[in-house]
This record gives sequence, structure tokens and C-alpha cells, in this order.
Amino acid sequence: MTNLLSQTWFIVLMSVTLIGAVLSAVHHAEVIAHKTGEPFGTLILSISVTIIEVSLIISMMLAGHEGSEFIARDAVFATVMIVINGVIGLCIFMGGLTHHEMTFRNEGTNSALAVLTALATFILVMPIVTVSTPGPDFTKSQLAFAGIASFALYIAFLFFQTVSHRDYYLPKTEDKKTDSNFHALKPSNMKTAVSGVLLILSLITVVGLAELLSPAIERGVAAAGAPKTIVGIAIALLVLMPEGFAAVRAAKANRLQSSLNLALGSALASIGLTIPTVAAIAIFFNLPLSLGISDLNMTLMYLSFFIGALTLAIGRTTLLQGVVHIIIFLEYLFLSLVP
Repeated sequence: MTNLLSQTWFIVLMSVTLIGAVLSAVHHAEVIAHKTGEPFGTLILSISVTIIEVSLIISMMLAGHEGSEFIARDAVFATVMIVINGVIGLCIFMGGLTHHEMTFRNEGTNSALAVLTALATFILVMPIVTVSTPGPDFTKSQLAFAGIASFALYIAFLFFQTVSHRDYYLPKTEDKKTDSNFHALKPSNMKTAVSGVLLILSLITVVGLAELLSPAIERGVAAAGAPKTIVGIAIALLVLMPEGFAAVRAAKANRLQSSLNLALGSALASIGLTIPTVAAIAIFFNLPLSLGISDLNMTLMYLSFFIGALTLAIGRTTLLQGVVHIIIFLEYLFLSLVP
């Protein structure tokens, strides 16, 4: 009884610390975002979280626990579903409650969604339909090519987003007029540098706490008799908390463009940076890696992309679109528990 009580207090303490680290990360990311401007601010947070998430996945793969070959697949797929349905749906819903209708630049979001659809298909679907190996796996050469193609596509998107068509990811002129954050004085170089260091420390704390909490999550999942994929979903939710919180705050402030930049950028970085790194590690250390998803998950993923394309098509959103995405997200969570 005493041991159970101490474990409960440990989990509560870790959870409270985790929330504090998330709030800290969001604050410092917003300071940097205000200094650098869109889309660089949201890009910094997306890539920072993804790099630390990659280190978490690789450490779990190198540990070689049972089911470690599925960790990258579960984490990447969970990230895509959480971002497309959970984060974007909640942003549109919360923003819609206050502002009824919000606008954004559909040129940039449609481009990001197209790249994300291609990346997800390369990594999560192609292993199922290739015939060189049995099951949902790539050969080493296929894995190497998929990793290189994913990284090249992500770099091409970054060039499009930050250099050649940066204006596609900036708020519309009428939105800038009502955005108090846009007109506020920019922070000093010293304050931005300090926020950059504290952002990295906050993100390391978030992922470290997620790793500490993961054994407790695994025990809870095993005790409930739930599928092991739930562990990947739970870890992805913990790691994505800073980005999700920042995205929802931006949407409530009627800055949906920033929310979408952050959400879609997170999903793109999750595949475009995670998979090439994981593929290289798996090939170099001869580790097993299985990336193909089930037919059920494939159906949910393409439903999400289809509804996402409709949502992002016209450059404005309403409460109803947020509800649709949230319901799809809840369907994904339920079918993960009861496949």
C-alpha cells in the first residue's frame, strides 16, 4: 500500500513538473517567434521538439526492449493523427467559440498538407505494398531510399516556406491589423538569446519527464489489457504538449495562421527528420525496424487527410470543422483501444 502511494505521488509530481515545463517552453517559444517573425518562430519550436523526440525514440530502439521495432512507427503515426485531428481540430474549435470564423493563407497550408500526405505514404503505407520482404517492412535499400526521399522533401518544403514563398505562411493583412502581438515591441537580442537557451532546457525537461513517465504508462496499459500502441500515443501526446498548447493559445488570440504553421510543421518535421535519422541508425546498427501501419490505421489516416484538405481548401474555418476533426480524433483513440 505504501509503495503504491509513493508511486502515485511520484506520478503526480512528475505530471505537475511536466505541465510547468510545457508552459515554460511555450512562453519562450513565443518570445523567439515574436523576435524572428513568422514562419521562423513556429519552425524553431517544431524542429526543437522533433530533434529531442528523435533522441527519445533512438534511445528506446537501442535499448532493444520487446516491440522496439515498432516505436518509430507508432510515434510517427500518432504524431500525424494527433496533429491533423487533435491539435488542428482543437485550435479551430476553441478559436471558433470566440471568433466564430477565422481566416488563414490556404496557399501555404495546402502545400504543407500535400507534402505531409506524400511523406506519410512513403513511410507508413509503402512498406505494406512492397513485395521484396514479407510483412510491413522495407529492405535496407528501400529503407535508405525512403529516408533520403523524406529528408529531401522536407528540405524542399523548408526552402519553400522560409525563402521562395515565405509570404504564403504569413498572416493576412487584415489579421495583422487586429493582432496586438504583431504590433508589440520586439524583445531585445539578449532576452531572445536567454529564451532560446531556456526553451531548449524546457523541451529537454518535457521529453525527460515523458521518458520517466513512460514505464508507468506501460504498466497501466498492460494492467488494462490495452494494445501496446497506446504507449506510443501517450508518449506522442506528452511530447507534443508544448506545440499543442502554443497552437491553441494562438488560435484563441485569432492567430490561426500561426496555429496551422505550428501544427503542420510539427507533423512534417516528425517524419522528415525522425525517419531519416531512425533509418540511418537502424541500418548502421542492424536494428529491426517495422514502419507499415494496419489497414484500419491507413483508413483513418487517409480520412484525416481528405477532411483536412476540405478544411484547408477555402482559407477560412468555422466551429463545425473543428468538431469534425475532434470527432475523428476521438474515433482514432477509441479504435486504438478497441481495434
